[in-house]
Amino acid sequence: MRPTRLEKPLANRNDWQTIRSLLPYLWEFKGRVIIALALLVMAKLANVAVPLVLKEIIDALDQPRALMALPVLLLVGYGMLRLCSTLFGELRDAVFAKVTQRAIRRVAIKVFGHLHALSLRFHLERQTGGVSRDIERGTRGISFLLNFMLFNILPTLLEIGLVAVILLSRYDILFSVVILVTLVAYIALTLIVTEWRMIFRRTMNDMDSKANTQAIDSLLNYETVKYFGNEAWEARRYDEHMQKWEAAAVRNQTSLAALNSGQSAIIAIGVTLLLWLAADGVIKGSMTLGDLVLVNAFMLQLYMPLHFLGFVYREIKHSLADMEKMFKLLAENEEIKDKPGAASLIPGGAAVRFEGVSFSYELNRQILFDVSFDIPAGRNIAVVGHSGSGKSTLARLLFRFYDVTSGRILINGQHIADVTQQSLRKAVGIVPQDTVLFNDSIYYNIAYGRPDASHEEVFEAARSAHIHDFIESLPEKYETMVGERGLKLSGGEKQRVAIARAILKNPAILIFDEATSALDSKSEKAIQAELKRIAVNRTTLTIAHRLSTIADADQILVMNKGSIIERGTHRELLAANGTYAHMWELQQQEEQTRLQLADDQERKPDIMVATTAIASKT
Repeated sequence: MRPTRLEKPLANRNDWQTIRSLLPYLWEFKGRVIIALALLVMAKLANVAVPLVLKEIIDALDQPRALMALPVLLLVGYGMLRLCSTLFGELRDAVFAKVTQRAIRRVAIKVFGHLHALSLRFHLERQTGGVSRDIERGTRGISFLLNFMLFNILPTLLEIGLVAVILLSRYDILFSVVILVTLVAYIALTLIVTEWRMIFRRTMNDMDSKANTQAIDSLLNYETVKYFGNEAWEARRYDEHMQKWEAAAVRNQTSLAALNSGQSAIIAIGVTLLLWLAADGVIKGSMTLGDLVLVNAFMLQLYMPLHFLGFVYREIKHSLADMEKMFKLLAENEEIKDKPGAASLIPGGAAVRFEGVSFSYELNRQILFDVSFDIPAGRNIAVVGHSGSGKSTLARLLFRFYDVTSGRILINGQHIADVTQQSLRKAVGIVPQDTVLFNDSIYYNIAYGRPDASHEEVFEAARSAHIHDFIESLPEKYETMVGERGLKLSGGEKQRVAIARAILKNPAILIFDEATSALDSKSEKAIQAELKRIAVNRTTLTIAHRLSTIADADQILVMNKGSIIERGTHRELLAANGTYAHMWELQQQEEQTRLQLADDQERKPDIMVATTAIASKT
């Protein structure tokens, strides 16, 4: 199947960059980190002391029966050291838990906030399923990285160092040589093979994100899939990614098995050589039986953390790979930013002015060409034109979802690029053509216009939008869930919720972008009257397709291919007999045809009754 979009190659983020990114979150609780590290050192010291005490116990018991005595203190000390090595470890985990969970929370909130700060351009190109999976894997990776990097790699290295020092100071240098060679061989094999295996992990992550993206996209468009009977097609598309994921997962697992086998072989050879040296020392009399037990205990004690160190290193590399894409999201540039020291917008009467505005979504795709017009405070300016003429782009620029390529947009003489985005968007309300609702209650979706509004204010907004009676007729009334993207409501009901939401926001500037396009004629007239009422004393930009809805606008702008080609009142434009007059004539003809068809449908039953009566008489 041909790919639908070009995939940008993911540049591998430096692992140290990722680790450094987490340091500020650790330092927020530096007291806890220091206590946790102190407990870690105490736990390892207790752990290393256990074989030393065990050696003394064995040597005390390895005496002629006449000289043998029960080493009570040594036995009690052995038990206490065992307890401390475990207890300090548990206390360390308890102390550090808040550090880990707070870091996960901080990073997750930072990513979430950053995603909302990115421009509309990013969100039009993003793949929601993949982004959500990247964040999920990334936050999970943080937990693993913090815990295992601090509490497994560092203590294991500490323990290996202590054991090597003890063996070097007490026994032949050959013991230390064997340990050193074993460690070097083990670490070299782990590093080389793990780096090679990372390509499989990254491929798995990519395919997992793509599969999740495709699955969510398909489920969100469930009805479209059903309309065209393409369930099998969607399953095949999903399986394409899952096949690649499976292949990478199999290679990942088989290479892991090979690595584990190699690591086990190196450890087994090292342990065997050390026991050979210790046994030879006991036979020659240079070492006691307790020394043999000590060396064996140290080897077992080293074997487990060293083997675990290989696992931890692999998993940390996997965690870093999992975190790559999440931190790449944080590295995404915020295209639209507030200027340093940006002031808040003072809406006042909210006069809007477009001065020579040109705009391009892409370098080779210009949408607006030198557009200039004024919306005096409290007036209604309508924009009409064919699809693709740039009407809705005006609304996006007024919200500052994009910055203009050239020209300026002013509100009360303030350039919108010089004020904070929050204050700008607080002053502007919109009723969009395509209303998308949150998967929550009707009340929540209306109250979203002003979350701190009282219940009565929400109800009043619903009444103004002529949807209150409909909501009250539902079994759960305002607590009725609207479903994903509001799909449980009809197009007209969703649009009324959007109108209520805009009314509740009570903005100084209103934008109606085909606000009644989903309503029937009767409902449209009622809503139009209400929209006119709420638009009184507000600066209003109305983007319309049906010219009858904007005939009483203070001024009408006719756009074509990104430029204003006509402007004036409804009467002036009809008198000019230009593009607007032609559009009006076509729509009037369409309306007459529609009314004629409706009239014919109403008369059909009467004609059929009359025909039946005549037939019965004959």
